[in-house]
Amino acid sequence: MFLRPALQLPGRPRLVADAPATSRRGFLAACACACALPAVLSSGAKAQMPPPSSIAPAPARPLHAALDESARAIEGRMIAWRRDIHQNPELGNQEVRTSAMVAAHLRTLGYTVRDKVAVTGLVATLKGEGGPGPTLALRADMDALPVPEEVDLPFASRAKTMWGGQEVGVMHACGHDCHTAILMATAEVLARHRADLRGTVVLVFQPAEENLPDGEIGGARRMLDEGAFNDPKPDAVFGLHVVSGLTAGTLGYRPGPAAASADEFTITVHGRQTHGARPWGGVDPIVIGAQIISALQTIQSRQVDSGASPSVLTVGQFHGGNRSNIIPDRATMNGTLRTYDEERRQFIMRRVKEVSESIAQGMDGRAEVSWLPNGYPSMANDPALTQRMAPSLARVAGEGALRMMPPGLAAEDFAYFSRTVPGVFFNVGVTAPGLDPRQVPTNHSPRFRVDESGLLPGLRAMLHMVADYTGSGVA
Repeated sequence: MFLRPALQLPGRPRLVADAPATSRRGFLAACACACALPAVLSSGAKAQMPPPSSIAPAPARPLHAALDESARAIEGRMIAWRRDIHQNPELGNQEVRTSAMVAAHLRTLGYTVRDKVAVTGLVATLKGEGGPGPTLALRADMDALPVPEEVDLPFASRAKTMWGGQEVGVMHACGHDCHTAILMATAEVLARHRADLRGTVVLVFQPAEENLPDGEIGGARRMLDEGAFNDPKPDAVFGLHVVSGLTAGTLGYRPGPAAASADEFTITVHGRQTHGARPWGGVDPIVIGAQIISALQTIQSRQVDSGASPSVLTVGQFHGGNRSNIIPDRATMNGTLRTYDEERRQFIMRRVKEVSESIAQGMDGRAEVSWLPNGYPSMANDPALTQRMAPSLARVAGEGALRMMPPGLAAEDFAYFSRTVPGVFFNVGVTAPGLDPRQVPTNHSPRFRVDESGLLPGLRAMLHMVADYTGSGVA
């Protein structure tokens, strides 16, 4: 994965990038967000930029020009919405202010709005007046991260809240403020062109994409459980993610597998406490844990075909004892599993349990393995639908600015939506021109910075895809 392990909250592994250790307090590892999906490239001069796509742009119709004109007209307000949301970030299932702001906006535009879906989520429906057509869902996530902002902006976040039992800073360090503002602008432009719109548009403003503490179920999975796609049921779903790994004005996509599954585990090793000077008088859970960690590496390196499909098994936390001269009675480890293949996912989960328990038993201890229930499955863009919509992205991006993204091991709970109906999830570049996207702070960093000129291409891309998928503006 493109994010590196860092300091953690007690009991919660976390992932950050490019931030000084003294300022990292408050991150949450269960944040399984794609961040940039495969688009966020690892930092360093050896990283390769994704190649330009060879997809030819789709021909434009008069409606596309009208949508572009409306998009440019609303750009300033879209940026203002983004800055307001950025300055007032809210963590998962706490997006009360953001949700109310979005709902009020949608109701003024004539949308039918259902609120409090999965705590703070919204589902809004607009029926076009341009004739019959498909039902299309568009999704934006609204939640921020437990990250203290370190970007010097007049609208920087100074918010703090409680998360995982500790006070933390709050920041839109993954760009969900941009996603929400883009979909708000999309909603207004589509309402303005309702007479040309065919079919029905369902807007999904989702909470808790970054996951929740202690295995709580939320986000896309809970929205679906509470009927987000029931009435009406979409025929397809589109979503986007802003990324530091692409320059503003650049778009990226990938057919097929686009984001990995993400599962978090805890291993508790039980030993027997004794004095550090008399280790033979007890059972050392730290030594057992060290053996378990070493053995777990062989699951990935010796028991699966890493050439067939990527996967990663990482232990990011190891806690045991509180004094140098006391062998404790227990030790705990926390880690994450990422893979694209469901069969491999289940195999590695089973082997983690078997290896841990057998090693502990062989060393006269005992190990318990638990997997949190709020893991994310892998996400794939529907190949046929992606092939159909890629020319729309090429039209918006322009020559050389549509990129074919490499696979990566970040995760995204858009997977639940795209497993319910065919989906396309694409990337929007937000790194300022002139900067090397491989060197700037990535999504989830406290220094993640958005070049707001990248929002307009994201808005235009969403509008063009809606028009093309629904057949709007066709004589």
